[in-house]
Amino acid sequence: MKSVIIIGGGPTGLMAAEQLTNAGFVVDLYDAMPTLGRKFLLAGIGGLNITHSEPFAAFCSRYAERQAELQPLLATFGADALRAWCAELGVETFVGTSGRVFPKEMKAAPLLRAWLARLKRNGLRIHPRHRWMGWDAQGQLVFETPAGNVTSPNLPVILALGGGSWKKLGSDGAWVPLLEACNIPIAPLKPANCGFLCAWSEHLRSRFAGAPLKSVSLSFTDLTGHSETRKGEMIVTERGVEGSLIYAFSARLRDSLDAHGSARFYLDLLPNHDHAHIEATLQSKPANKTLGNFLKSRFKLDGVKTALLFETLDKAHWQNIPLLASTLKAIPLTVTATTPIDEAISTAGGVPFAALDSNLMLRHKPGIFCAGEMLDWEAPTGGYLLTACFASGREVGEGVIRWLAR
Repeated sequence: MKSVIIIGGGPTGLMAAEQLTNAGFVVDLYDAMPTLGRKFLLAGIGGLNITHSEPFAAFCSRYAERQAELQPLLATFGADALRAWCAELGVETFVGTSGRVFPKEMKAAPLLRAWLARLKRNGLRIHPRHRWMGWDAQGQLVFETPAGNVTSPNLPVILALGGGSWKKLGSDGAWVPLLEACNIPIAPLKPANCGFLCAWSEHLRSRFAGAPLKSVSLSFTDLTGHSETRKGEMIVTERGVEGSLIYAFSARLRDSLDAHGSARFYLDLLPNHDHAHIEATLQSKPANKTLGNFLKSRFKLDGVKTALLFETLDKAHWQNIPLLASTLKAIPLTVTATTPIDEAISTAGGVPFAALDSNLMLRHKPGIFCAGEMLDWEAPTGGYLLTACFASGREVGEGVIRWLAR
């Protein structure tokens, strides 16, 4: 029976291994880390958001420019199929109030344990602490191990090496120069679902770093002129901003940064109140009450929101009620850079789909397949990242089977 090599022990590599072992192939899986699924486990610490329950068309739209490439994979193994697969492993899932889907236990570890146990029963051979170093002069795969370098025959091999964030968990982008040396085009890796840097004052940085901004809405106009406003939550950090609401805009903010060197969005601190109501309420402020205390008592404006207002609007303009109301509805925030790529939840860039055939095999290096986050796509948080990784892992496993059959 033909053997297959998989390099990378995250959800993509494991899902590819499942397709191949189910089909009766001998599969050797290599990973640089001591154990598999390190980043997957980290994603589950706060409650594993494995997928999303929204309708299929809306779900696929989250992949933006890569929708056309990913939608066929998701049609085969999308959110419903992923939930059914979890159930087969004995892991029950539920839909949260936001539409996100979680395991009932809210953890990744039980799912990973059950999955690995099933894969081992199917014959998967796992080789931890094997870091892929490329190919030798004879075209064999070279792995660095604690006992020294070892080689392995080359074909076929699935590369499921992840992106370039969270280096300590094994996703370090070290594969980029290895493929570039083989004349494989690579779109530069960039941070996705990342934080951004702002020039905070010392007061705001020292007093409110780590403070959540709840029930705010963010408005942004991207490079194409498309404007969007979305309500949610984010966090003020010592260096800038991060959190789910920021992640929803991170790709567009990053692209604006790349084009112009900075990007500006607007925060509505009182999205549940219209401008007229705010202005009328401000007119009623007693002369002997400070503005901060008045905003806290009448609008429940907390310390970090008040600090953002005072950071934006000079004290000389606090008596300008129309301007004050307008500022509360549209705090301008300028971001000057992304946080480092290693701190990002995921990365954009990687192997372009144009470099792959319908089996996800490299057109210019037959027998070498690529899948998962190392491909050039990105998606917001909310279960979309994991779902596409699972789907592409399934597809590449089936692709290898089709290629070998021919």
